[in-house]
Amino acid sequence: MRVLLFAALAALSAECTRAPAEDFPSRTTAPPPAAAASQSLAPPPAPEAEARCVKMTPAAPPPPVAPGPAAGCPRDPEGPQKVPVLHVAFPDAGGVGVDAEFVSSEHDTQRGLMYRKSMPEGRGMLFRLEERRDQEFWMHNTCIPLDLVYVDDDGFVVGIVENAPTLNDDPRGVGCPSHYVLEVNAGWTRKHGVKAGQHMTIPPEAR
Repeated sequence: MRVLLFAALAALSAECTRAPAEDFPSRTTAPPPAAAASQSLAPPPAPEAEARCVKMTPAAPPPPVAPGPAAGCPRDPEGPQKVPVLHVAFPDAGGVGVDAEFVSSEHDTQRGLMYRKSMPEGRGMLFRLEERRDQEFWMHNTCIPLDLVYVDDDGFVVGIVENAPTLNDDPRGVGCPSHYVLEVNAGWTRKHGVKAGQHMTIPPEAR
């Protein structure tokens, strides 16, 4: 009888002291309270100190590619397209920048810089993609070699593909999520000191 009474009292005590269930989100930037209690009382790290996915730019330059325009460059079936031009800059590389044609529609994104036979040194094309993910671009019908700069939502450069060759259908990416890709002439990024881990300004019109 005493054993049963003791068990009943113990169960009642546990019921009274049991904490209510908490509905934690599936993913948080800060640790849940239970985990935080077991950690030290040091302040949390600043956002910029958190680990990010980035494919660092190698010190050695990539193999050179033939300059454009490529032999056998196909004819443009649509003719010149009119799109907005925005200025983007790289403050970590001394503020160097380019005037970039801005595209975001599916049609303009698929077309990109196809059929172009040249592009001025200070020009480029900025793509805003539909979703943030590991983007891959190809050089289908693209007649000038390019550098591809992969940029995250906050302007952080997660990686650069240098010297993408002309008329090439191999997918090219950096293995890190991004929301923007900037295309410039091949060799432009290394010439101007633009590297992965730096930042690019994103104009309000491109948000």
